[in-house]
Amino acid sequence: MAIIFRDTLFAQHNTGRHPENAARLAAIDEALAASGLLDRCTIGPVSVLAAKDLLHVHTADVAQKAQTVAAEGGGHLDADTVVSAASYDVALAAAGTVVAAVDAVMSGQHREALCLIRPPGHHATPSRSMGFCLFNNVALAAEQARRGHQADRILIVDWDVHHGNGTQDVFYQRPDVVFYSIHRAPPFYPGSGAADEVGSGKGRGATINVPVEYGIDRQAYLRLFAAGLERSLAVAKPDLIIISAGFDAHRLDPVGNLGLEAEDFGAMTKLVCDAASHACQGRIVSCLEGGYHPQALGASVVEHLRELTSSSTNI
Repeated sequence: MAIIFRDTLFAQHNTGRHPENAARLAAIDEALAASGLLDRCTIGPVSVLAAKDLLHVHTADVAQKAQTVAAEGGGHLDADTVVSAASYDVALAAAGTVVAAVDAVMSGQHREALCLIRPPGHHATPSRSMGFCLFNNVALAAEQARRGHQADRILIVDWDVHHGNGTQDVFYQRPDVVFYSIHRAPPFYPGSGAADEVGSGKGRGATINVPVEYGIDRQAYLRLFAAGLERSLAVAKPDLIIISAGFDAHRLDPVGNLGLEAEDFGAMTKLVCDAASHACQGRIVSCLEGGYHPQALGASVVEHLRELTSSSTNI
C-alpha cells in the first residue's frame, strides 16, 4: 500500500496573493476526496527536519536568512519567494516529511510515497532560496537515502515545467545522484537546463536535461520523456527513484504550460513505476513541486496517485 503525507500544517506557509498558495493543497484534497484513492493509501505523519540537517545540502546562510525573515514577521527571500511568520517552521516540516517518506520506502514498509507538501523545493540551490522554494526537499531526500540507508545510486526525475536548477546545482559534480529534468526550454525561468548541461568532473554524464519548446505536441512530449527516462535509468541503475512532481506543464497552468492534460501525468507516472519495478523493487518517493491552476492541479495529482497506487497493488 502506498503512503501519502498531507497535513493542514502546510497551509500555514502564508504567501497571500501569490501563485504558490495554500489553495493549491485545498484543491488537491478536494480532488482526492472525490476520487476514492485515499482508501488505497496509508496516511503518514508530518516530521520536522532538524535545522542542522539542512547543512547536508545548504549553506548555513540559507537557513539563517529564512529563519530571520520569518522571525521578523515575514517578507521576501528574493523577488518571488515569499516568507510568512510560520514559513521557516513549515519548510522544515516539508523537508522532514520527505525525509520520513524516504525512511518509509527504503525500510520496506511501503513501496511508494507521495508527499503533498509546500513550500516546494527544486529551485533552492546550495547557497540561495529562490523560485518559491526555501529548502531543496528532493535533494535532502536523496541525502537521507544515501546517509541513512546506504543507497549507492539514486535517480531524481523532475517533470516540473521549470528546470530544477537547485537540484542540478547540488549534484552537478557527483556521479551517485543522477538528475533527469524535462522542462520548458531556456530562456524560460530559471534560464538553465540546456541539453549541454551534463554535469562536471566525476558527475559528468549524471545530469540529463531535455529542454522542450513551447507548443510541442503532447505525444511528442511523452516520447521525449520516455526516451530521457530510459537514458537516465541506464546511467543511474538506481536503488531509489525520487520524483520532483510539478504539474505546471498542464495546458491550463497560468505560470507556464507545455500543453499537457491530467492524464499525461498519469502516463509519465506509469512509465516511472514500471521502471522502478525493474530497477529498484518499485521504490519511489514523489514530492509536490509546482502546479498553479487549482482544478488542473487536483486532477493531475489524482492521475499521478492512481498510477502510484495501481503499481502498489500489482506486486
